[in-house]
Amino acid sequence: MIRASELKKGEAVKIDGDPCIVESITVQTPGARGAVTLYKIRFRNALTKRKADRTFRGDDVLDEADMARRPVQILYGDATGFTFMDLEDYSQFTLTKDDLENEWPYLTEGQEGLSALIADGRVIGLELPLLIPLTIVETRPSMKGGSVTARTKPAVLSTGLVVQVPEYLATGEAVRVDTRSGLYVSKA
Repeated sequence: MIRASELKKGEAVKIDGDPCIVESITVQTPGARGAVTLYKIRFRNALTKRKADRTFRGDDVLDEADMARRPVQILYGDATGFTFMDLEDYSQFTLTKDDLENEWPYLTEGQEGLSALIADGRVIGLELPLLIPLTIVETRPSMKGGSVTARTKPAVLSTGLVVQVPEYLATGEAVRVDTRSGLYVSKA
């Protein structure tokens, strides 16, 4: 059992009997006295991949889903999906681009630090680390003295993801990206 106020992104809970993964949490604190803080939570059903929004009070209790996390590594991928290897029993499985809708922009071949979410003996999702290093493949030329200002410029990363980076960064440099928000964090 877990309280709605303690939920975090990526946690697995049961909604209407199905395992669901928390995608985002919005906290609404009313201004009136005696009013209750509300938590608007977006879930993705792990079996059907449908999204659902629910609003809970902070002290509402949800059942935790019976899911296992196992370390995996990407073996190879193409335009339709990626093939993974379970690092505990060395079995392989493939997830399609539709299965990896939110994770797709952060995945590269040979990547480690990933976890597969398993329910009822079936892989239902993928959990990413908080920060992923990616290489800049295209951006405007760096500006001399650009580090003094807080201005940014768009950069295309090795996976095709476009993020705003500081002006002083150039093509070929590695950066760390936050997988929760999709924003540049630091130089890698």
